[in-house]
Parts: sequence; structure tokens; C-alpha cells
Amino acid sequence: MRLRGVIVALAPVYAVATFVDPCVLEACPGYAASNVKVRHDGLSADLVLAGEACNVFGNDVQRLSLNVTYETDDRLHVKIIDPSSARYEVPESILPRPSSSPGASSKASSIQFSYTASPFSFTVSRSSDNEVLFSTKGHALIFEPQYLRVKTSLPANANIYGLGEHTNSFRLPPDNTTLTLWSRDAYGVPTGTNLYGNHPIYFEHRTSGTHGVFLLNSNGMDIKLTNNGSASGGPSLEYNVIGGVLDFYFLAGSESDPTAVARQYAEVVGTPAEVPYWSFGLHQCRFGYQSFVDVANVITRYAAAQIPLETMWTDIDYMFQRRIFTVDPDYFPLARMREIVDYLHSHQQRFVLMTDPAVAYLPNDTYAPYNNGKDLDVWLKAPNGSESLGVVWPGVTVFPDWFHPNAQQFWTNEFESFYNPDTGLDIDGAWIDMNEPSNFCNLPCDDPYQQAIQMNIPPPRANPPPDPNTPIFVNSSGQALSRRDDVDLLNPPYAINNAAGALSSKTAFTNIRHANGLAEYDTHNLYGTMMSVGTHNAMLARRPGKKTLVITRSTFAGAGAKVGKWLGDNFSQWDHYRASISGVLGFAGVYQVPMVGADICGYAEDTTENLCARWAMLGAFYPFMRNHNSDTSISQEFYTWPSVAQAARNALDIRYRLMDYIYTAFHTAHTDGTPVLQPLFFKYPKDPNTFPIDLQFFFGDSVLISPVTDENSTSVSIYLPHDTFYDFLTLAPIQGTGASVTLQNINFTTIPVYIRSGTVLPLRVASTMTTTELRKQDFEFVVAPDARTGQASGKLYIDDGETVSPPASATTQVKMAFNGGRLDVSGTFGFDTGVAVKRVRFLGVGAKPDKGQVKVNGKTVREGDVQWDQTTKVLDVNAGIPLDKAFSVQIHV
Repeated sequence: MRLRGVIVALAPVYAVATFVDPCVLEACPGYAASNVKVRHDGLSADLVLAGEACNVFGNDVQRLSLNVTYETDDRLHVKIIDPSSARYEVPESILPRPSSSPGASSKASSIQFSYTASPFSFTVSRSSDNEVLFSTKGHALIFEPQYLRVKTSLPANANIYGLGEHTNSFRLPPDNTTLTLWSRDAYGVPTGTNLYGNHPIYFEHRTSGTHGVFLLNSNGMDIKLTNNGSASGGPSLEYNVIGGVLDFYFLAGSESDPTAVARQYAEVVGTPAEVPYWSFGLHQCRFGYQSFVDVANVITRYAAAQIPLETMWTDIDYMFQRRIFTVDPDYFPLARMREIVDYLHSHQQRFVLMTDPAVAYLPNDTYAPYNNGKDLDVWLKAPNGSESLGVVWPGVTVFPDWFHPNAQQFWTNEFESFYNPDTGLDIDGAWIDMNEPSNFCNLPCDDPYQQAIQMNIPPPRANPPPDPNTPIFVNSSGQALSRRDDVDLLNPPYAINNAAGALSSKTAFTNIRHANGLAEYDTHNLYGTMMSVGTHNAMLARRPGKKTLVITRSTFAGAGAKVGKWLGDNFSQWDHYRASISGVLGFAGVYQVPMVGADICGYAEDTTENLCARWAMLGAFYPFMRNHNSDTSISQEFYTWPSVAQAARNALDIRYRLMDYIYTAFHTAHTDGTPVLQPLFFKYPKDPNTFPIDLQFFFGDSVLISPVTDENSTSVSIYLPHDTFYDFLTLAPIQGTGASVTLQNINFTTIPVYIRSGTVLPLRVASTMTTTELRKQDFEFVVAPDARTGQASGKLYIDDGETVSPPASATTQVKMAFNGGRLDVSGTFGFDTGVAVKRVRFLGVGAKPDKGQVKVNGKTVREGDVQWDQTTKVLDVNAGIPLDKAFSVQIHV
């Protein structure tokens, strides 16, 4: 977020990373391997500097230790450390390490590690065909106190995905691209810069297969992609890291299924959290609601416009002087806010509030959150032992030290007190922002009080408070490692390409020592994820046993196991609308953070009616669907324009009918890591035309979304692989030929959506105004057979929508299989759905069955319950079967 009048003061200062001629780096001596000890599950070796030290950014470490472990048949762990010095590593309390499979060995592995002793280099290749996947041959390994370098060769124009967070294209530009990982408050999410989160994982796709490489390191780094044949040695990927150790996980992936590598990555960082059923509804927020009256009016206007609003959100406007865990007594009095929450809950709707990490520094005040944290000693400390001060929304602030043993107690207590259902605000989910952590104070920040005055924060209210009696709703961690003290924690010798400039610019000082001795220099990129975990735990404490919805801004690898994410402060621009697709594909398809979305219609600047209409429809296929914008922008609630309201209603109708399908996809992701959103190449891995596509995607396993992406256009060119698809609305078949197709006359209330053949899709028969009511609607099963095999399959998972890890006896898990004209529905039926499968719709049926040729559970269906459309080739069978047991539907054509 940004404060009006402060944007200029907070504009990023771009820093250029330290330049060293690549020839100098390549000429470094590297290391020689000795004392090699081979085991059945790997090897170990000493790496000794192989010549005169390069000392390019510090003194080369003379001796290293290499350990290689085949952890599973598909995962190889390669770790290089300095055995003479306890260097920082990501604590296991933050990211627990996966265990090895019993009996894992090099002989059984799908990938193989090989090495050259001098100069030391290593190669990872496929066991089946010896194809090289990663090779440092010809590239010197550099290992210094504050600089680590590893470089691998790549194929020309390699298909690399990941290494975020960024706003580059989904397939990364292969030449002269630098990905910088260092969390920052990145207003406007500019392309080519470091943003809020850090995920040092990439997938590389080839027609021969897809593999993954994960560097488990939370230090700042530049990752460089080069595609030329200069002195750099040809196409390559190069890591330049300012600390820690080299801790690589190589994932074999699969030669035929790209989703396999995603599942293997989930084994390392954890599978995504399941979220409550209601969280897939529409969320509405903005920065700039002036009072409780504004919030109440938005709720009633959505209802009046017949747009299903599931959850109302409130930004920092509700706070007293922008202090967390407070309400403004004049503008958002507690009694009136509780009235709003009660109203929402009585209408089967939900409420979410913003909570930031920065706490107002008020040592001589009665402000309880600061005093409570002070008593528990949880604030980040400056090197001299005093509380480290910054400037954020409430003015001068302190920040929680999430490594402190009392931090969780502090955070949980504040949540239980302020968000108390009986005396406070009974929130249903949590929204955490500014957790890079963001700090407005300009370096050297030696007088934060003066800077807060200059920035006029917290700002005075611009409007008089409403009458408090105004009627509303009148219309309907683990053990820490020490580190060397002879390093510069503020200005390391290698300067990563941090768009904010110095490492400490606009964030917490990197020379801060946490309560467990770790330096912020090493753990900076973990701050948002640690706050996320703390908030997840606090929400669990408020509602034991219930699934949580926590949406964060800053993430690190593994964050998706606890929380969801929104893509930050985008603009109301068409290029940001387009870039959002790559953004959600990155998080949902690669980083294992599937509960993700962008601010629909854009956060900053003024949207237009046409942009907002298109974005409302695209946003209906983000897993996390929220309309949110800035206090400096015009209102953009979906009811603001008739066309946008209609676009939202149309898209939400599709989304709500698909709700159980996407809920099932999330359950599958939680079970095994299969991505919830998928790029086209995941489904068509042998089709090179799909590799760069990032303006179309699969919502779940089988629903193809192809939005119009050009400004004010009513046509779109989409790619349809060589396969059969079915229009979602008409169910008419469309044959893809492996070529682009131009769709014409796509009005501003329509989005092209297709069902991929070979699937059985579970749909609710109708959408509703709330997800609570939706769960009372019957199902229809849509059978979209593969044109070549005549087969189709699908699945459906149902539970109560809120219980964490319900027992199998309390869930319904259904498999649908269509073959030979027969649909078999089987599974376990422990959860009482209270609904039926009202009808089954068979697509692509060439003729109407003869009388008596349609049977349900072996019994002939009466002729009046069978309809066939000659134009669309859809056969409808009105079944009316309770969804509480197995059944079959047989058609003979």
C-alpha cells in the first residue's frame, strides 16, 4: 500500500549490482575433490582450493565438504559447506528437511550424480538416457564468506519457469535476465526487479522431460540467465549468493508428466494447506473506506446488485491512528463494527481485517500491543540492544522478532484479545501485509521521528466522522547456527541488484541480531513466512480444529503449507492484467502456494469500465478472488458499472458451479502436491507451441481459461492443442488442431471457457448468493469423453468445508469413470451431502439413444427423462440419485 503524498518519498532507488567481468570469475581456480567416499546412497568428499585464491569478493574458503545423498528414487540432495566455520543455514524450524526413503540408492535413482575431480565440477543427468540436466563443467565454483557462485550450462533458449517472485513472463526470458531474491515493498510490481517473496526453485521443461532444481538458501541472491555464446560459455544459469551454504535439491520430474516435478517439490517444502470452502467465494476490499458506513453500504449494494459477495474486508482505515489491534472510536467504533460482523454472519457471509507486523512505538503510552510485546521482550533489537525503530503507517514503529521464543505467545494473545468473538471483532480469516518487513524510513534512518513528521504519518482523517448512530443495513524454531563476525552485514562486497538500493533500504536493518543469534542479513527473506506461520497458529488458537485462511504478501519456499498470497500493489493497467496470469501460474503451478490471486481491476491508479469487466472475469479463475484498490483511486466495486456487474455475475456463476471441482483440486494438492492451476505445457508436454503460453491456463485439471487480453478488444487469438474441447456454456465440441484460433465478438461480459476432453466434471446445478447456500444445491456430472478413446474420468471430494484433516469417515470421496458408454460412480460416502446428482450430461453423443437404451443402476430410464440436443450433441439424463452411494449410468447409442 501507499499513502497519498508519500509516493515520491518512497520511490525506489535502483542500485546496479557489482560488475565483475565474467572472464575473471571463470578464471578462478575452483576446487579439487579428494578423500572421496562412496556409499550406496551417495558420496562425500573434501573440496580443496585448486590454485591461487581468486578472492573476488572476499577470501576464498580453502577447504569445503561435499555430501551427495540419493534421498528417494526421484530426489538428489547435493550440499556443499565450509566445515571450518558454522555458517548460516535455513533453520529446520522454518523449513523441515525431508527424510530419505528407506533403501534409496544410486542404482534405483532416476537421476545420477557424477563429477570431475580437478577442477571439481559435477553433473546431474537422467538415468534412462544420460541426458544432462545440470552441469557445472567449465564453470568455476566460488565459495567465499559473503559470495557463493555456481553456474550450470543450459540448452539454447531453455524453457525455465520459477525463480520468483517476479513479473517476468512465465517462461523466463532466456537471455540477459537477472532474477534478484530479496524481499522488498515493491509498489507497482515493476518488471525486472525483486518483489515481495523468494522462491529459489525452477522447473526446466524439454520435450524429453521436466526436472526441477531447488537451492535451499534464504540469503539475498542474483540468478542470471544468459543465452549467448560469448566468453560466458554459452547458455547458462548462474547463482550469485551473498551468504549461507550451497544446499541443492535436484528433482527428476518425469519424461512424460510435468506435474510430477511439482509433486516432488512438495515433498521437500510441504504440500499446500487446505482452506475453508467459503474462501473460494468473492472477496471485496479497498484502502479508503472512510467509515463503518462505507463498509456497510458496500455490503448492501452488492446484495442489491445480485452479485454474490462472500467476504467483506477492511484495510488499515479501521484503525485508530493506523495502529494494529485498535479501532478508531469515531470512524469505526467497535460497537458498529461488531454490528457489521454480526450482520455478515447472520447472512452467511464473512469478515477479514488487515494486520501489519509494525507496532506503534509508544513507550510512555497505554497502547497495549506495544506494552505487551515489551513485557515479553519480542521486539527486534539494534546492535546496541535498544529496540530497532522504523517508520510505517502509525509513525515510529517496532517489529516483532519471530525467532524470539515468546513471539508466538505475543501474537496469539493479541489475536485472541482483539479478535475475540464476544468482545472484539470476530474475523473469519486474516490478512497480513507489509511483512518484508516494509519500512518507510530513508537510510540512514537516524531520526525516524523527524521522517514520520515529514511524511505526515499517521495522516489526519480528511473527512468528519459520521454520526455514530447512523442506521446501516436498512436495505436488505530450531537450534540456530552462529556465524562469523568478520563480515559486513550492511554492505556486503557483492551487491545484489536490489531495486531499493542498499540491503537495509526500506526494510529492517540487516545487522539486527535475532533472539537466537541469527542475523537479519541471513533471515530477511524469511520474515514474511515466519509472520505467516505465526498468524496461522494464532488463527488456529482462536478456532481450534478449523481450516484457516491467511493471505500474506511476502513468502519464502514452503509458505503455501500454511497460507495463501496475493500479488501485491499492482496497477489498473492492461499489462498488469496480463502479467497477473504469469504471477498466479508461478505461485500455483511452481511454488506450491495455490491460494493466490491479484488485486482485481488493479490496486493503484483508476481502472476503466472495460478493464474492470475483463478483470472481473479473469479474476473469477484465480483461486483467491478479491477486488481491492487504493485510497487514491476511484471506486471499482463490481456494481459500479452495469457491464462490470454483469461480467461479474456471469463469471461468478461459472466459478460457483465449479466450486466443488476446485475444492477437490485443493484437496488433491494438499494430498500429493498436484498443481491447482496448470500451464498448457503441463497437459501437452510434447507440443513446443505450448511452452511459452502464459495468457491461457487450466483452472484445475481440465477447465481451459482463455481470456481476452488486449485493451478494449472483443476478439482474442487462443491456442488449442490437438485435442477435443467443449464450450463450457453450450457444451458444443470444438476440435483443436494444434494451431491458433481467433475468437470474434467476445463481448465485455463473456470469457471463453472450455472443458478438456477425457474428464468427468462435477458441477453444482446452479450458483447462489453464498457458498453456504451453494452446498445445498444438487450436482450434475458432465461427461466429456476423449474423442479417440471414448473414455473420461473425474473425482469429487466433499467434507464439511471447515474442519482441519477430517477423518475419512467424515468425508465423501468419489471417483467417476466413463468407458464403453457406461459411467461408473464409486467411492466412499462418509459425509452426508444432503444433495443428489440431479442429472448426468454426456457430451459429443452423435445420436439419440433408442427407447429403453439408457439405464441407471441397470434400470431403464423413462423416455421423458432423456433429452438429446441435435445441435450440441449433448445427451441429458435426469437421474436424481442421492449422492450417498455408488451408481452407474449406461447409454447405448
